[in-house]
Amino acid sequence: MRFLTAGESHGPELTAIIEGVPSQLPLTEEDINEHLARRQKGYGRGRRMQIEKDKVRITSGVRHGKTTGAPITLHIENKDWTHWTKIMGVEPLSEEEEQEVKRKITRPRPGHADLNGAIKYRHRDMRNVLERSSARETTARVAVGAVAQKLLKAFNINLCGHVLEIGDVVSAQPHFTSVGGLKEVTESSEVRCADKDASEKMKRAIDEAKENGDSIGGIVEVIAENVPVGLGSFVHYDRKLDGKIAQSVLSINAFKGVEIGLGFEAARMKGSQVHDEIAYEEGRGFYRKSNRLGGFEGGMTNGMPVVVHGAMKPIPTLYKPLQSVDIDTKEPFTASIERSDSCAVPAAAVVCEAAVAWELADAFLDKFGSDTMDDIKKHYEDYVQEARRF
Repeated sequence: MRFLTAGESHGPELTAIIEGVPSQLPLTEEDINEHLARRQKGYGRGRRMQIEKDKVRITSGVRHGKTTGAPITLHIENKDWTHWTKIMGVEPLSEEEEQEVKRKITRPRPGHADLNGAIKYRHRDMRNVLERSSARETTARVAVGAVAQKLLKAFNINLCGHVLEIGDVVSAQPHFTSVGGLKEVTESSEVRCADKDASEKMKRAIDEAKENGDSIGGIVEVIAENVPVGLGSFVHYDRKLDGKIAQSVLSINAFKGVEIGLGFEAARMKGSQVHDEIAYEEGRGFYRKSNRLGGFEGGMTNGMPVVVHGAMKPIPTLYKPLQSVDIDTKEPFTASIERSDSCAVPAAAVVCEAAVAWELADAFLDKFGSDTMDDIKKHYEDYVQEARRF
């Protein structure tokens, strides 16, 4: 599978095109809207979430509630577009209109793509950079991830993205018998955290950052259960699934780190404390006694739950702005403020979940893929039976 997204933060809409989804997969707009609504929730979100009520329109690739095998096109309207029709319009402006509405941005914000993008693409107005580099684009990625999750769920592969840390507040590691049970608890939390005591402390930390004109980051975890053995491959670097997941997670706005399983902690431990012992049970087949490696060995899934951690830096748009330099005058200034969140970590858990879901679904189809869901199910069921008898 592959996908492309298009659209700007204050443009008319975001668009995604997905290619490679098999036919006969049940899919409705509500399947996607459910995840778009999850992304908009979360303690610490800014005023943009009060404006946008994201809903998707499917305009191709689905007929009468089932995919056709053709490319799927998704559209998500930007409600705020009505206030930006001149500033972000496609048509050229007259001289009078340009003087009236074109607010040229020449002051780059530290921590954003503004300056680097302006230099790379030779833009003297950095709105041409910040509109596309905005985290608003993650809305389209969540929509794409929702389609991937619909495919995975057909094979009982379920995912949950939730929050482990915000600032210096660390939650207790959750212990649930299923991803569904974990998701039920975390989705009822304003910070998407399973630890109630930590949740309250996280909210206070977010409030404190907001009062100080600052922002705050954190760490999210994505768990995928019932992932079969053998997704990905050891034969080439670019076929290792944990590597693909790491790249996808790091491509999310403001994410600066990713771990699989123990991650960096494994570097500080002995090998006997890190690797997962192998066992065998009749009818179940081979399995691991622990899951310190997060469901991966040799770039391939090993049948244990996939566990991914993503580290999100604090959002760089601050209400006590940092210093920068104007690209036209070369004079120092205090960075300008675009509308922003004080904390987007709970929403980032949903985005991270979508990113992991996409890579798992892509690898799943690479292993079992065909043109129709019926063929894929047959290939999958045969493979699972063979793996248990191996």
